[in-house]
Amino acid sequence: MASSPISLVFKVHRREPELIKPAKPTPHELKPLSDIDDQEGLRFQVPILQFYRHSPSMQGKDPVEVIREALAETLVFYYPFAGRLREGHNRKLMVECTGEGILFIEADADVTLEQFGDPLQPPFPCFEELLFDVPGSAGVLNCPLLLIQVTRLKCDGFLFGLRLNHTMSDGSGLAQFLTAVGEMARGATAPLRPSCVGEVCSECKKPTTGYLHTP
Repeated sequence: MASSPISLVFKVHRREPELIKPAKPTPHELKPLSDIDDQEGLRFQVPILQFYRHSPSMQGKDPVEVIREALAETLVFYYPFAGRLREGHNRKLMVECTGEGILFIEADADVTLEQFGDPLQPPFPCFEELLFDVPGSAGVLNCPLLLIQVTRLKCDGFLFGLRLNHTMSDGSGLAQFLTAVGEMARGATAPLRPSCVGEVCSECKKPTTGYLHTP
């Protein structure tokens, strides 16, 4: 019988956080956010946690390494995410495409996916261990725009934790980015939709609707 997720206790061993930069040089430029995204009410971080069972296609592969490499390749096409937000005249938000990279954490947990119970839904035990708040990283300005933690489980599955600066993307934009990461992880040389640069940072961006969810 699976443990009650509310009472579940486990240990997580994390490596030191690192910055993942685009795998190739990217433009260094300043892009103003659209008026839709540049709203006071969007200046916060959105956490997401996704669970993945072991897949036969991943036999002999380390999900941490696969995702780390795929992120670097994807950031070549989504390079604004590797930059930093700056504040200009009248508090106008702009992303400086510096190529500094996104925060990445490699971790291991002595727990299986089954122990989290079914269905998988919040609140998750030890959430702060599965998506560690790196000190000094949670600000809106001058901080990494994405934080990702990949935690290996005892059952060979893994957890994918992500924290997003909400001014940079809505749910559909994030889904597009994660789809691109999956494509690159499977060996693609470029995402099917190769760039969100114009959508993320265009002054004439049209309104879009979307939502963030935890599978």
